[in-house]
Amino acid sequence: MLCFSLSFPATDFALEGFGPWSTTGIRGVIAALIAGVALLATRAPLPDRADWPALSVVAIGCGIGFPLLTTLALQTSTSAHSAVVIGALPMATAMISAIRTGRREPAAFWAAAGLGGITIIAFTLLQNNGALTIADLYLFAALILCAAGYAEGGRLSAHMPGWRVIAWGVVLAAPVNLAVAAWALPHESVHLTGKALVGMAYIAAISQFGGFVVWYRGMGLIGVAKASQIQLAQPLLTVAWSVILLGEDVSPAVPITAIIVLACIVVTQRVKR
Repeated sequence: MLCFSLSFPATDFALEGFGPWSTTGIRGVIAALIAGVALLATRAPLPDRADWPALSVVAIGCGIGFPLLTTLALQTSTSAHSAVVIGALPMATAMISAIRTGRREPAAFWAAAGLGGITIIAFTLLQNNGALTIADLYLFAALILCAAGYAEGGRLSAHMPGWRVIAWGVVLAAPVNLAVAAWALPHESVHLTGKALVGMAYIAAISQFGGFVVWYRGMGLIGVAKASQIQLAQPLLTVAWSVILLGEDVSPAVPITAIIVLACIVVTQRVKR
């Protein structure tokens, strides 16, 4: 969660030197190179045939869809606002996981998770005078795709090392990201500033690979639904980074939303199965 909390500010850094499509393609290619080296160095075996469909969902959701859609959103949305919208991700992940696995969660779990999700949606509408912007639509689409990737990745992590799950996911996504980068670089301006390079390095090495290594491991240990609720604290951290690193202003609704969401985390983590 700490790794992911810096993703949006780092993406803002990267966008100072790269276009949105270039940013998405390049980060995916770099992440795939890191993952490929790790797989080769450890002589990781190929996944079982039954695991490839789930790995494809990880590739589409976490390796392509989420990076692209959130990067497009950050062109017109602030990092702080985007972080709070994406705060609905844990609820979406828990729902998809429950549907996918057939696992039943206690009513208190769903009540707390639902309150967290509703709070995020209310916050979004309040910030935009009751309307959704194109950036918000990008963000909601991104969280659905990422939630599917989280759910499938967490399920795979129960019998496959988490780092291999994301490694194979970004490797599968590499051809698409390579094609995106090859198309975008000649069409988008590039300014190789220090800040842009630092941002690109972070979102490629940490946001797209390193953070998932520990995240999937955690989901494999305590379950997708409960682990996903820990991420409800991520918006608060990202808002803090947005103020510190980007100098963004936040409205009073931000801390109020964060407090409600954090309370939901406490409830979901204390619920007994």
